[in-house]
Amino acid sequence: MTAERSAIVTGSTSGIGLAIAEALARSGHDVMLNGLGKAEDVEAVRAEMADKYGVEVLFSGADMSRPDAIAEMITTAEQAFGKVDILVNNAGIQYVAPIEEFPPEKWDQILSINLSASFHAISHVLPGMKQRNFGRIVQIASAHALVASPFKSAYVAAKHGIAGLTKTVALEGAEFGVTANAVCPGYVLTPLVEKQIPEQAKARGISEEAVIRDVLLAAQPTKRFVTVEEVAALVLFLCSDEAASITGATIPIDGGWTCH
Repeated sequence: MTAERSAIVTGSTSGIGLAIAEALARSGHDVMLNGLGKAEDVEAVRAEMADKYGVEVLFSGADMSRPDAIAEMITTAEQAFGKVDILVNNAGIQYVAPIEEFPPEKWDQILSINLSASFHAISHVLPGMKQRNFGRIVQIASAHALVASPFKSAYVAAKHGIAGLTKTVALEGAEFGVTANAVCPGYVLTPLVEKQIPEQAKARGISEEAVIRDVLLAAQPTKRFVTVEEVAALVLFLCSDEAASITGATIPIDGGWTCH
């Protein structure tokens, strides 16, 4: 049976994206998963989610750096679900290096996946949302959409770009029942952040324990990682009818990081 509303969550085979997809499925949405991973592992996640929550769960392995693959993923979801009501742009990659050592190809890749992919996905779902007078677009940005950190030039630039893109989409969708918001988590202990720890240790010449204590959580007054469940709960609210007047917002969920 098709659910009342359907969602696409990019980068949703692990970490924050998977938690968001699960929260949407739990609340009765059909969901299109997207991301990387071994085929058998992804299928196990997809099947379990569909069985557990009684909704339709699909998977697309679309490469977020390819506009044609993004368009194909959205067309597939629209054909399967009838429409796409919610788009959560979560897919992202990271690379840490001083600017003078930053590989140009890594800059291009990060901008492509962390920023341009959101534009391409939004451009395909927005017409249908406006036509139906309902849509929820949620960008998983970062505290780095609001502040900067050293050695992350491409990531910070992309996330600041996401904040601007979100505001523009909010204005364009405002009279059509379409909201667009950017959720800005602080450090969440996901595979992406775990991978950064040794990279940061190397870049700074310090131990991995010192990276966690003095670099990552130094910025968060709560002195703890944000959980994926906390991010998912905020996204779920923004996708609800009750959040109809929240649009164009850049919402920190960062343990107080951006209070400084």
